Amino acid sequence: MTRPELIMLQRGHGKNKEKMVRSKRTVVLIVLGLAMVMGLAIYLRLWTIEYRITTDETELIRKQFDLANREAMDESAYWRSRFDEEAGQVSNCQKELLEIKQSSGVEGTGINSKLESLRKENMDLLDKIESLKQELGSVKLKCSMKQPMGVFAIEGTPK
Repeated sequence: MTRPELIMLQRGHGKNKEKMVRSKRTVVLIVLGLAMVMGLAIYLRLWTIEYRITTDETELIRKQFDLANREAMDESAYWRSRFDEEAGQVSNCQKELLEIKQSSGVEGTGINSKLESLRKENMDLLDKIESLKQELGSVKLKCSMKQPMGVFAIEGTPK
């Protein structure tokens, strides 16, 4: 407080002013307290609404998780059966390959040598085919030379 206010209080003129300040403070405190109580009430109301929503959501999430889990288990079983089928086919192919190798008595390097001998045989056969084609061509040429030429020669040949 300032000095003139203190002097007025000492003389008795400030009692009304002091009461007015106290009443204003009281009103402000009451309004502040009322605002706090209303804020608390609103907070509790929102909290209960949120609690109900989260309770419903957790039940929904649990159901969705159970459904997704069942679908994943079904898909896993499907792919496991496919894997087992493929593994069975692979083992059968390996058995057949082993049987073929044992029956032919040929191993990895033997197969290469057998392949090489087949290639040589193929080349020999191609050479033989070429020589037979040349021989056939020469025979055809000889036959065409022995036949008489011309239309009159054909008519005069006995039938």
